[in-house]
Amino acid sequence: MKTTVGNVVSQVWLRRFTKLTCFSTILLIFAGGLVTSTGSGLSVPDWPNTYGYFMFTFPIDQWVGGIFYEHGHRLIASTVGFFVLVQAFWIAKVESRSWVKKLGFVALVMVIIQGILGGITVHYLLPTAISVSHGILAQTFFSVTIILTYAFSIERNVRKEEFGNEGSPISKYALILFGLVFVQLIIAATMRHTYSGFAIVDFPLSNGSIIPSFDSTSIQTANDWLWTNQSNFYPGLFERIYPITVEKVAINFTHRAMALVIFFFVIFLNVKAFKLCKNNSKVMKIIYILDGILLLQITLGALTVWTHKAPYITSLHVANGAAMLGISVLLSLRSLPLTLKKGLTDSDSSEIFTSKLQNKVV
Repeated sequence: MKTTVGNVVSQVWLRRFTKLTCFSTILLIFAGGLVTSTGSGLSVPDWPNTYGYFMFTFPIDQWVGGIFYEHGHRLIASTVGFFVLVQAFWIAKVESRSWVKKLGFVALVMVIIQGILGGITVHYLLPTAISVSHGILAQTFFSVTIILTYAFSIERNVRKEEFGNEGSPISKYALILFGLVFVQLIIAATMRHTYSGFAIVDFPLSNGSIIPSFDSTSIQTANDWLWTNQSNFYPGLFERIYPITVEKVAINFTHRAMALVIFFFVIFLNVKAFKLCKNNSKVMKIIYILDGILLLQITLGALTVWTHKAPYITSLHVANGAAMLGISVLLSLRSLPLTLKKGLTDSDSSEIFTSKLQNKVV
């Protein structure tokens, strides 16, 4: 594609727009978490309308109770969907890389499917398989928005693709981390939509033990505790999580065990990064952010239990889990075989890009 002043300016604004879409997706995931955490998924019984109104004309004074969370989630989802629609055709118009064009439309297809899944969950009264798929697709879509954002970043635009196994020595570990976090999010989605999130009633122990007991006496003890403390839960939550079953305990403990695996793998990744990449500021910066997100996630997980699954704490735990996935995607992108042009630093590339843009516009 021939370079023109218009193309350069459009690329700059497209780069900013991909960031807007990416960060809007995190907000959408948080809003979706609130819908599940407050049990508001069926507060609006019809779809795509809202109590017979066209979605965008539903009166604000009727945004009460669970309707606020469910209707708000739909509005944010529609906004993100509009962003993705604009993004896909904008990329098709100004971008020359075919894989980026295709990925833009993949994101569009994903957001359409996500909307349909959301509608199905309403019409079929929150079927577990569909609800879990809805949650998993949200995280997958978020990963795609990060790849698209990186594709238009200044950093990426001054790099060239290389083939083979070259790149950062920790690239394979970054990909393993992504795989582990993605599996964890599948487990988490299953836990949330089977209402297994409070099958283990304490932390850091698991129903009083390091490994929870699955015998009928222990399950009954946990149920007795739950029954006694039901007034401490958000309205309607007790009815969804009671009774605790062996299957729910197994799902919950699997989530905790996987969290421990990820914790130790991140420690291992830190050791490898300090050994192999300590002079790579881009990679090390992501490692530090990863460490912070992991510690925050552990804290939020503990608070989720200690606050009896307070909706905003639980939803922050969900959103931060998405951030954990996102940072593993970004670490993979920075570690895979894509290197900066020889002799060109990140700061130099930024200055050169800005200088060229200013010269063309002038």
